[in-house]
Amino acid sequence: MYSSSPSRIHELSVEEQAIYASLDAARMPQHVAIIMDGNGRWAGMRSLKRFLGHQQGAKSVQLVTETASRIGLPWLTLYAFSLENNLRRPRAEVSFLMRLLKSYLESNLERMMDNNVRIRYIGRTHELPAEVQEKMQWAAEATRRNTGTTLTLALNYGGRSEMVDAFRALAAEAALKGMRPEQFTEEDIHRHLYTAHMPDPDLLIRTSGEMRVSNYLLWQIAYAEIFVTERYWPDFRGVHLLEAIAAYQLRERRYGGLSEGDESSSGEENPEHQHKHASVYGE
Repeated sequence: MYSSSPSRIHELSVEEQAIYASLDAARMPQHVAIIMDGNGRWAGMRSLKRFLGHQQGAKSVQLVTETASRIGLPWLTLYAFSLENNLRRPRAEVSFLMRLLKSYLESNLERMMDNNVRIRYIGRTHELPAEVQEKMQWAAEATRRNTGTTLTLALNYGGRSEMVDAFRALAAEAALKGMRPEQFTEEDIHRHLYTAHMPDPDLLIRTSGEMRVSNYLLWQIAYAEIFVTERYWPDFRGVHLLEAIAAYQLRERRYGGLSEGDESSSGEENPEHQHKHASVYGE
């Protein structure tokens, strides 16, 4: 179910309202995850320094989050800083990104409060600098009673490392409770994921046109619809979130089953249907 907060559709822009009016309220996604890609290329195309692309990308985070809150989207999860970023990017860029995160939390807390947004984090956040962790905890505590959109930032995050952490936690639980491996279920693994408290994403959006999931929410996106846009993240706005949701609503989600109108009774999908649902949609 969508948030029980008062409707704020009237706060959408005219362009956003036009798209929202075309949507089916009964088929809205509960959880949208986004791979925010293209900050550096956005800057490079404008002969700007990479850090200016990251700064503009931070503005997009807040604008998209505010649109999500206005339509009552319960869960929005953003891939902000990967484990690979931390290990492979130049130290100067990583340090800048950490300062930018602190600045974002400080400067946008009031707007998060005004928009009833609650902020959380997933990833190996204990490996981030202590002063960054303190600012993250400050923002999480300040917004924890908000009841609108939960904005989750994936920080120092990797999908494979999340699974490793989950399996380690499950192994520890098994040793404590005397569980045997053959007793393990998917639910046992799910309970130990960073995202155990939220539903799996219905819709995964990737900006910049890249056709890969980049080690993001590998377990959770098993049945997510994927929407890829050529638009770089610094140019992505709330109206583009709504366009992605409109495309999502054109999909038929079967979770491996057959649609009611499928004439096949053999249990196999028609090749044309198979191609249609395996494809990745974009602009």
